[in-house]
Amino acid sequence: MTLDEQLRAVDLLCVREFPAARVRFALTESGPGFHIAALRTGRDFWDADLAEVAEAEEEFADGLTALVQALSLRWGPPEVVDLSAHLDRQAQGLPVRPPLDTLCGYVPRVHGWRVRGRWIGVGVGQGGPELPFQLVVAVEEERVA
Repeated sequence: MTLDEQLRAVDLLCVREFPAARVRFALTESGPGFHIAALRTGRDFWDADLAEVAEAEEEFADGLTALVQALSLRWGPPEVVDLSAHLDRQAQGLPVRPPLDTLCGYVPRVHGWRVRGRWIGVGVGQGGPELPFQLVVAVEEERVA
């Protein structure tokens, strides 16, 4: 997905209605008050060497930087939200509300903006060392952190 396509996807998620129940479709998960979508997904690393992983990580970081810059031109500088406290809560068996319950498992931090009554966050994550990197966007009715 190009940067322009990613921006269009963010725009669509910002105006999309939230469903009454949690649902998944392709690379999007939605539920009451939230959407999470993969804007880009890399390949898995089951047989990859460390150089390939490092190259992919850098490529996804560059893609995130470009997206953050483009969104910052629209909405100003983002707030960076560290999701590790939510992951700790989840690991302790404590409740974590959506979409943080999903995001904190593979995205360490998000860059977020509050726009027209919604919170929009973007980040890069990887669910495990062999799993693909993903550039994701989350849209929520209220601020995530």
